[in-house]
Amino acid sequence: MPLRWKPGPPLPQLLLLLGPLGPFSPRAPAGLAQADDAAELDFSTERPVHLVSPAFLSFTIDANLATDPRFLTFLGSTKLRTLARGLSPAYLRFGGTKTDFLIFDPKKEPTFEERSYWQSQVNQDMCESGSIPSDIEKRLQLEWPFQEQLLLREQYQKKFNNSTYSRSSVDMLYTFANCSGLDLIFGLNALLRTADLQWNSSNAQLLLDYCSSKNYNISWELGNEPNSFRKKAGIFIDGLQLGEDFVKLHKLLAKSTFKTVNLYGPDIGQPRGKTVKMLTSFLKAGGEVIDSVTWHHYYLNGRIATKEDFLNPDVLDTFASSVQKIFQDYWLSLLFKKLVGTNVLRASVKGPDSRKLRVYLHCTNINHPRYKEGDLTLYALNLHNVTKRLQLPYHLFDKQVDKYLVKPLGPDGLLSKSVQLNGQTLKMVDDHTLPALTEKPLRPGSTLGLPAFSYGFFVIRNAKVTACL
Repeated sequence: MPLRWKPGPPLPQLLLLLGPLGPFSPRAPAGLAQADDAAELDFSTERPVHLVSPAFLSFTIDANLATDPRFLTFLGSTKLRTLARGLSPAYLRFGGTKTDFLIFDPKKEPTFEERSYWQSQVNQDMCESGSIPSDIEKRLQLEWPFQEQLLLREQYQKKFNNSTYSRSSVDMLYTFANCSGLDLIFGLNALLRTADLQWNSSNAQLLLDYCSSKNYNISWELGNEPNSFRKKAGIFIDGLQLGEDFVKLHKLLAKSTFKTVNLYGPDIGQPRGKTVKMLTSFLKAGGEVIDSVTWHHYYLNGRIATKEDFLNPDVLDTFASSVQKIFQDYWLSLLFKKLVGTNVLRASVKGPDSRKLRVYLHCTNINHPRYKEGDLTLYALNLHNVTKRLQLPYHLFDKQVDKYLVKPLGPDGLLSKSVQLNGQTLKMVDDHTLPALTEKPLRPGSTLGLPAFSYGFFVIRNAKVTACL
């Protein structure tokens, strides 16, 4: 869910470039020979071109999980909380298609599984205590594949049934976010309508009242992909009406303890064609009451996407043209959070084959104990089926570089479920502990090697870049 922040500049523009540098380049410093086959990088580091939020990147828990609230008990998992905590600071969005088919029932009793979890936490620190009772967790794990089949059938048939969730379900979500150091964004049901298609806010009011009584600090959304309401529910809501609905929600929030929290929307599909018209009219009617505009970007249809699709630069370009960023799996996300700062700089490479070598440049995250202000973090993706090498600009050619190279593990290649960092398999030490992300120092003057289909982070130490000081 891309967010565009009101107070600050837009998300980073990620530039993709690459190209060869001959050994006689006049810009190469004397005494430092450059590799014949290396592509020269070009950086512009005088000033940042963009600034991203410290919460970039963030993630979603699909509202499908609440279709049967028993499965929300998974959020009590110590392992899951440890993984989520590694990505903090971040937003945790509770949303998705099922958002508009969930109804809050404050009188509904907790499920047996939820009740068992809460009983196991009595007289314990909620964030430091034990995990889900093992027998409950094992049973839920065995039953989840069957629940998943039901959810998939709903999606394929586009026939969604309403489900209810309880106070306990809200507590599970908020406790997970709070204990993981995440800011919760909760998606409200926008398909609850009066006879004249006005948004019926009564159920949202019940939820706001409950969350207010618990002093929960939550931000809000209303609806998910309203441009597809006709397909999902046989209801058409235009952008003007949706904007008015958001104004109504904003007034509810202003009357509650949530007057200082954020409201995001409209969570629309990719802004193109008729969707652009809907977004434009929404912003005219309700743009003043939202803190950020949200929309969804899909590289591909996940049900039919192939491995080749994800290696196709044309696919990646579909996002570069809208919000200019790339999503990554957990370990890449963790590396990004630890190594990459908020200041975005301009990076490029020369050459006709640049679209298959993606490079991005930020100031380094100074919260990392190994690095300091002025350092640079380059991250790069090689879509070629052969190793490629990159050469730093001449003024950084002799700097020490720490390499963090991520590759798939085993014969399955890109389809592998395991990855290696600098040759070491990444896996949790235990349910409470993430692995060390250990760098590999490179000799000054070395080229930056990227094997086929690999992803690398390179921290350029002691760069003393003005924009990062």
